[in-house]
Amino acid sequence: MAKHGKKYNKALELVNQEIAYTPAEAVELLEKTNTVKFDPTVEIHFNLNLDPKYQDQMIRTTLSLPNGTGKTPKICAITDGDTKAAKAAGATIAGGEELIDDIAQGNVALDFDVVVATPSMMRHLGKIARVLGPKGLMPNPKAGTVTPDLETAIKEIAAGKIEIRTDKHGNVHSIFGKLSFGKDKLVQNLEYFLNAINEVKPSWAKGKYINSVNICNAMGPAIRIDTNTEEK
Repeated sequence: MAKHGKKYNKALELVNQEIAYTPAEAVELLEKTNTVKFDPTVEIHFNLNLDPKYQDQMIRTTLSLPNGTGKTPKICAITDGDTKAAKAAGATIAGGEELIDDIAQGNVALDFDVVVATPSMMRHLGKIARVLGPKGLMPNPKAGTVTPDLETAIKEIAAGKIEIRTDKHGNVHSIFGKLSFGKDKLVQNLEYFLNAINEVKPSWAKGKYINSVNICNAMGPAIRIDTNTEEK
């Protein structure tokens, strides 16, 4: 096991590992367990009773948190339309087939968070699917990243719309704001996130769906959330 520093261990003492906290109580603990001097991103981790081997047990959707994420994403737009309009909407980089070629040749750093594309460009993206796929960057209609209305999609993502998807173990990991948002906004974002995960519960799922939910600061200890009031 990795050894933790004194600050982490002191913060850990504030969290009772035997207790599942309400969203409001958990957010209060985020402030108390902060161990860094910068404004940390706050994370949420769902352990779900899903097996992603089966297509109907995978979750892939989007949500726009009421107060955003506090993070300005770097967006790459692949379009056969107006690249200037895409950049004006919030894209960091925009282009057509020439941009795809540059990515394929390694001339463009894959340091963006999201790739969006118009439907007509999808047939050209095959040549970089092996590059984008492993990084989770391949555009997908379910994620709202393949659309003819690229400018609207870019604006929504820039404003805080995020993709939620299960990992290879069937779990979901994401962020839901910055510590500086304050208690009220973080509780609002957290409760919205909990409800959103329940709303995309696969119809076949019986019994326990959410095994556990934990939130934490960057480099802070996990705080377990009581989901009994959230599950339907």
